[in-house]
This record gives sequence, structure tokens and C-alpha cells, in this order.
Amino acid sequence: MPTTVLTDRERTAVQAYLRLLHTVRAVYDGSGPPGEPAPPAVVPSVLAEAEDALAEAGLAGNEEEFFRLLHTWCR
Repeated sequence: MPTTVLTDRERTAVQAYLRLLHTVRAVYDGSGPPGEPAPPAVVPSVLAEAEDALAEAGLAGNEEEFFRLLHTWCR
């Protein structure tokens, strides 16, 4: 299998997506105070960062390509 070298924009998009994923996981890991409402699943600034990075890398609407890059970056 050939090695894929990510461009700076692709790498930024993958990193933003991973930060978004980790943020969502942290919300749902059950570590919050019992009986307290959960915070928003995604802070608007984190979601905006991921959306902007995907658009700048030309990956908006191209999920197959994005997930191929993600798999290359984070197996």
C-alpha cells in the first residue's frame, strides 16, 4: 500500500476533526457530575474550526477522501 503524504491543509483538517471527536467523547464519557445537565456536545468554536479546516483543505462534501486521509494519519 503506498504511503500518503498529507498536505498542510489536509493535516490541519484531520487534526481539527480529531479535536472535535475527542471533545464529543469527553462529553459522553460519563465523568460529569451525576444529575447535572450535560454541557453542549460540541463547543461552537471547536465545530467551526473543524468546518473551516475541512473547507480550506477542499474536503467539505468529500467524506470518502477525508476518511481515507484520517485513516492514513491515525490508524
